[in-house]
Amino acid sequence: MPNYRRYRVPGGCYFFTVNLLKRKNTLLVDRIDLLRESVRHCKTAKPFYIDAWVVLPEHMHTIWTLPEGDEDFSGRWKMIKTLFSKGLPVSERRSQVRVKRGERGIWQRRYWEHCIRDERDYERHIDYLHFNPVKHGWVTKVSDWPYSSFHRYVKQGFYCQDWVGGNDLEMERYERRAD
Repeated sequence: MPNYRRYRVPGGCYFFTVNLLKRKNTLLVDRIDLLRESVRHCKTAKPFYIDAWVVLPEHMHTIWTLPEGDEDFSGRWKMIKTLFSKGLPVSERRSQVRVKRGERGIWQRRYWEHCIRDERDYERHIDYLHFNPVKHGWVTKVSDWPYSSFHRYVKQGFYCQDWVGGNDLEMERYERRAD
């Protein structure tokens, strides 16, 4: 069995990508209220700060800052995934392995995390996260995607309402920057 190593920094800031098992699914936006409630419950039990978040139909990206001295992002993801899964009826097909382990067939087992290194890295990941609905073709303008912290950033004056989107050259520039 592989030994997955995670880079842990107590009180660190992390970028995550979390996927549903079936990439053609729209469950995350179809059940956005359940996802939000699962996150709220987790934040109450194990506090953390949400720097940014975007939820697409089958995956999501987020940036969290953990409390000082705390490095347990994996426990938080486990709680969010479990609460979300428990709120859904059991209707998905599951492999024998998942049945044997008592797992649902909703989430990919693993997720991707990246420890934010500095301010430039932070800004690049914030931009990448907010641009993601455009990248995947769900909207043509970032401001048109409702499940994003982009709207909070506009209200706080970090972005203008028409940031990116609609301008192919500008979208291409941000796409290259995030890679």
